[in-house]
Amino acid sequence: MSSASRDLGIKRFLIYIVMLFLFLLAIIPIYLMLINATRSTAEINRGISWLPGNNLFNNWKFLSAYDMKPKMYPQQGLLNSAIISVSCTVLGVYFSCMTAYGLHVYRFFGRRLLWAVILIVMMLPSTLSFIGFYQFMVTLKLLDNYIPLIIPSIAAAGTVLFIRQYMSAVLSQELIDAARIDGAGEFRIFNSVIIPTIIPVMAAQAIFTFVASWNNYFTPMILLSSMKKYTIPMLVQLLNTNLYRVELGGVYLGLAITVAPIIVIYFLLSRYIISGLTLGGVKE
Repeated sequence: MSSASRDLGIKRFLIYIVMLFLFLLAIIPIYLMLINATRSTAEINRGISWLPGNNLFNNWKFLSAYDMKPKMYPQQGLLNSAIISVSCTVLGVYFSCMTAYGLHVYRFFGRRLLWAVILIVMMLPSTLSFIGFYQFMVTLKLLDNYIPLIIPSIAAAGTVLFIRQYMSAVLSQELIDAARIDGAGEFRIFNSVIIPTIIPVMAAQAIFTFVASWNNYFTPMILLSSMKKYTIPMLVQLLNTNLYRVELGGVYLGLAITVAPIIVIYFLLSRYIISGLTLGGVKE
């Protein structure tokens, strides 16, 4: 075996070791969370266990019948989170694609200025304008409503940036011109020609948008006041508010329920992530 082959083998081995370490670093906390969801509070306080317990049913019973007025039902929290997250994902990704398409294809006055504004907005922290946003929602009487949680997701500067960069790499102007020659209107071109072309990047951004919306705790906590409208992260947080009794098994089960839909969405769309992230950096 030559020295070059031996060096290559050593490098591959080191890469595999690093990848294995990163994999364990990512998967062990999730695994322990799932294990603790099946254990009682006393068992959790005794230390880490790698084997599941037998307290899953009691944890679910505690989570479903938590002593709140009105009672806290995780099923309703999951439904509320699903409504908000799916709506934010569909609207945010679709209109971001439309904005990116307009900036990429059309040449109009102020195009570069608009692009600069989008970049500036992306760099600003979202909490910077939250006080003004809250006062605006009070004026519109939209507190305790899902509208201010869903509609602002249409203006997703980061998503627009990513999709436009992807379009600049894979979208051909000749394809658009050919569709126009065939008599297709602009909306039909966008929906029938462009959307199928950029599905990988749409799927990748859908994952990021869904996860961000699903895990969002700050904005719903400020805007929502009815417990029937609470999202699942808000309901799980309520489990820690009892000063006299905190069922850690129920808390871990609530966290597991919160994470489960994210994992499902990731596995359904994960095959698009690599193509969505790498293809945008390849010129054809």
